[in-house]
Amino acid sequence: MKAMVCEMCNGNDLIKQDGVYVCQSCGTKYSVEDAKKLMIDGTVNVQGTVQIDKSVELDNLYQLARRAKSNNDAERAINLYEQILVYDPSSWEAEFYTLYFRTMVSAKNNICKAAKDFYNRERSIIEFIKTNDTDSQNQKNALREIATKTAKLSHDFFENSLRRYKKERENKDSILLNIILSDCCAAIDMVYRLGDVILNVFGTEYAKSISTKCWIAGVDEHARILPYFKNKKSNTDTINLYVNKIKTHQPDYQPPELKTSGCYVATAVYGSYDCPQVWTLRRYRDNKLAKTWHGRTFIKTYYAISPTLVKWFGNTQWFKKMWIGRLDKMVNKLQTEGFESTPYEDTNW
Repeated sequence: MKAMVCEMCNGNDLIKQDGVYVCQSCGTKYSVEDAKKLMIDGTVNVQGTVQIDKSVELDNLYQLARRAKSNNDAERAINLYEQILVYDPSSWEAEFYTLYFRTMVSAKNNICKAAKDFYNRERSIIEFIKTNDTDSQNQKNALREIATKTAKLSHDFFENSLRRYKKERENKDSILLNIILSDCCAAIDMVYRLGDVILNVFGTEYAKSISTKCWIAGVDEHARILPYFKNKKSNTDTINLYVNKIKTHQPDYQPPELKTSGCYVATAVYGSYDCPQVWTLRRYRDNKLAKTWHGRTFIKTYYAISPTLVKWFGNTQWFKKMWIGRLDKMVNKLQTEGFESTPYEDTNW
């Protein structure tokens, strides 16, 4: 008997069951006439016209693709969803998850590029949904699923990048650290821009229920890395822009506290928010000063005054020379009291 190859998965293990041939790899069923057409060598003459119902094959492909999706089997999911698009080019699910898993794979080499490629395709996916399904409930379900999955992917990219940043910051390689921060920003933009695109394509119909959730996810991540940026004003402006967008549709939203810097003078003197001396001072601020009302009053007063001083004089040599001796003495004293100089993550107080 000539060998047969399944047209859905290219498997060659087809067994006749109950009068039809069944692919043992993907479960696709073929009539005897259809099976004849799968012969890979020679020519098979089939009389008459055979109408092939692809609904069974599509159902099988969707089952296999969703199984691969739930298992995070990216390569298999890509292959199966691409096959679905051949038979069902109007499938937003296949269109989105092909992009989703391709992004997941490419991020292993370059998170920033993968994230940018993803958000550059977001608009076409959202317009695809609007064009191919006019039912509002179907649209909402599709957009909600896309927003949830995009937020998850963005969060994973962000956390991976942030962990790498914290691991590398002791090396003080400013170029590498800036590259990693760019990865974080690209991940954040995935959800910022998705919220924008949904608003632009559908208007305010899904703004409160879906766009705001995307923006909130972006603001929460952006606020966490704000202290690490040199250009804090630009990043603060971006965060506030999205906070205002959220409040337009969700007035009771309470944004996270923005910590632009915990030690303005020390950061200016030592040149970094992430260095042993500033780590010691930040620990002292969070673990001792912030524990008492007079300590918190001092911190708030310091926050109100020191940014202006640093803005005016922070880059001058006399300012740094005036403070370096006092800060070194204070840091040494705190270290002898047990305030470590190892990498530190600010706490909320």
